[in-house]
Amino acid sequence: MIEVTDERDLHLADFEQFEKTQEGKSPAWAHAIRRSAIERFSKLGFPTSHDEEWRFTSVAALAKVPFEPLGAQQSQVATSTLDLFRIRNCAVHLMVFVNGRFSRAFSSIQNLPTGVQLLSLATALQSDSQVLASHLARYASYEDHAFVALNTAFIEDGAFINIPRDVVVELPIHLLFLSTNLAKPLVSHPRNLIVAGPNSQASIVETYAGSGEEIYFTNAVTEVVLNDNAFIDHYRLQRESLRAFHFSTLQVQQGRSSSFSTHSIALGGSLTRNDVNTTLNGEGSEAILDGLYVISGQQHVDNHTRIDHAKPHCSSRELYKGVLDERSRGVFNGRIIVRPDAQKTDSKQTNKNLLLSEEALANTNPQLEIYADDVKCTHGATIGQLSADALFYLRARGIGLETARNLLTYAFANEITNRIKIEPLRKDLEKLLFSRLPADEKARL
Repeated sequence: MIEVTDERDLHLADFEQFEKTQEGKSPAWAHAIRRSAIERFSKLGFPTSHDEEWRFTSVAALAKVPFEPLGAQQSQVATSTLDLFRIRNCAVHLMVFVNGRFSRAFSSIQNLPTGVQLLSLATALQSDSQVLASHLARYASYEDHAFVALNTAFIEDGAFINIPRDVVVELPIHLLFLSTNLAKPLVSHPRNLIVAGPNSQASIVETYAGSGEEIYFTNAVTEVVLNDNAFIDHYRLQRESLRAFHFSTLQVQQGRSSSFSTHSIALGGSLTRNDVNTTLNGEGSEAILDGLYVISGQQHVDNHTRIDHAKPHCSSRELYKGVLDERSRGVFNGRIIVRPDAQKTDSKQTNKNLLLSEEALANTNPQLEIYADDVKCTHGATIGQLSADALFYLRARGIGLETARNLLTYAFANEITNRIKIEPLRKDLEKLLFSRLPADEKARL
């Protein structure tokens, strides 16, 4: 029994009960990983502002809430609620998770290409898949990240996607995680593993959403493995309740000549922390990391990214943009590492923040660590308000001040949404952004 007398105690006690429920449901190697992870969490504890990686983000409010783990019963959800978060007018392979648990009734997984596995993680663990054993919890390290350790300790359900060699999945795969109808604050730990075989291709959308103003904690981890020449186009949409806590880690491992792109959109949540990390571990691989956070009130969004160039002739592009209104706060910490063997690296990182009020605050910290001498790397960051010249130009043509502000704000954010290749998803996001404009001004646009 682990004994720690602070906020960790609740999670440690929950773990002991959770492990008892997993007897006979998971292979021995999974139990060993869980036990190792909870031991690490008990030593790490929750991060504080004294930790360099968390100096602009306090988790004190989260640590003090007595979140309860998921029970055995799954909550019901109205179809109309689910429809709010589906991708409209788009055929997809859909996996729905309600309050952390897979819902077969609401999912739609038909006509998959031969050999493709699209399973709930709980089902995959019972089958003791060799692919699962080889990759699960092998990339997202819990040694120095308390929330990854906590997620790993409570590995139970999520999505397992295994795409064989030379297979192209034509339809997007949509993973929808919905938190709803909660009688008390609950915590869920979705765990996803995506393995793309050599020369395979797929588009994957992760949506995390909540209805109403419920308080809950989503702590998600997704591991993506791209073998040689694999291509994954990834999207992540966070639309949690405005009183929710949302923490996530996306860990990517790339093989030779692989291509990975991810587009992260954060709109909801009271406190959000997103870690996006990729290791370009094969010569000629490329990565694109895009992000957009549109927040107001007292929302806080912290984006931490790390692109690790481990092999030569690789390229990466990163663009994160934030729109902050009222008393919201945004944090961006982007780190690019170029290893000694990673000659001919081509990397560019940009972070831009638009402050719509005098009380909004953005902290940005782009970083380059270069240990090779034949590279092309740049980075930059901006924090500012709407252009006075652009406002004057629009107003001189008879457009009202607020309408002009909304047009410029929409255009600023739309640079990211325009990069989304799934057209129905792009249109849905454009409507979402448009809906956040003041109602009296939208009528004039």
